[in-house]
Amino acid sequence: MPESTLELPSYDRIIRLIQRQMEDKISTPFELRLGSFTYLFGQGSPALAFTVNDRNGLAALCSFDELKFCEAYIAGSLDVAGDFYRLAGFRTMLTDRHPLHYLLSRCLPFFIGQIKTNRKAISSHYEHDEDFFLLFMDESRCYSQAIFERDDEELAVAQRRKLDYALQACQLKPGDRLLDVGGGWGTLTEYAGRQGIQVTSLTISRKSEQFLADLIQQHQLPCQVHYQDFFEYAAPEPYDAIAILGVMEHLTDYPAVLRQLLRLLKPGGRVYLDASAFREKYSKSTFISRYIFPGNHAFFCLHDFLAEVDKTSFEVLAVHNDRHSYYLTCKAWAENLEAAREEVVQRWGERLYRSFRIYLWGSAYSFANHGLEAFRVVLERPPILSR
Repeated sequence: MPESTLELPSYDRIIRLIQRQMEDKISTPFELRLGSFTYLFGQGSPALAFTVNDRNGLAALCSFDELKFCEAYIAGSLDVAGDFYRLAGFRTMLTDRHPLHYLLSRCLPFFIGQIKTNRKAISSHYEHDEDFFLLFMDESRCYSQAIFERDDEELAVAQRRKLDYALQACQLKPGDRLLDVGGGWGTLTEYAGRQGIQVTSLTISRKSEQFLADLIQQHQLPCQVHYQDFFEYAAPEPYDAIAILGVMEHLTDYPAVLRQLLRLLKPGGRVYLDASAFREKYSKSTFISRYIFPGNHAFFCLHDFLAEVDKTSFEVLAVHNDRHSYYLTCKAWAENLEAAREEVVQRWGERLYRSFRIYLWGSAYSFANHGLEAFRVVLERPPILSR
């Protein structure tokens, strides 16, 4: 981190500004280190310590702007030590008003199309080596919510339970055909393929495509991968089931999603999906939309989705809200990331480590404190009944 370049003669004005802004909002005691001075806010032992390294860090701190604060942290102008999970609790004291960025991200599909927008967003998120993601995930390589039965359960066990749940919800058996929308790092493709299920995996990430192709060849799975957007894909014959694991956040046009599902699914076939959710579809952190998921990525909005489902022939078989499991999932990822800090920084740099540290701990906090929801949904296309 850079050496301190602060040269202000007095920090009294800054301290008074912070005290006025926070007033009675301080629920987590913390230290603030300005040059050689240390100030304690709140009662009790500090859970966090903020160190201001330069004038950019000081300006970000005094702005009480969430985006500026995060940018100062990932640039090294601010350091944060202590219980990083508690950092997300400070969001209530910060603002996040960036209407121009919000407008541009929402309007991008109108200029370049939703398919190009999706490809731009996915390629940006997955542009890092798969090794980076595999360092904080478990051996299942599942980049979506697990299903925990106990808080102390291993993440790999909870992820296998989720995969079993998805396959059972779709009533799949050996020889059946499954469409995996957003193949990621091949979790469902491998898990189902090893059981004799024929999986077609769709991805719009070149790194993911190559990883999946190598995985299928290595294990001689009855599966295939296509570099193709879900909305453009045309199957030679309909599928027995479709799975969408953690991808609905990128499929924001629900009527178009449901039309495509009906085109690709057999009568009597089922859809399983899971997603992080919020009651306001496009409400998300500017930092996340700029540095983690660019484009018009949005949280899954259950009531909007079900309103569109109601206009189709689909039947809703199950809806589960399991935000606690997603909290435990993100918490495990964040802990794994911190444990691998030295390797991450050495191979990909401090900025990437710090960006994902904010993202993963912030997500864990939001799920634990009812800021986000986590839904699992099962739909069925009614079978054609003979008379």
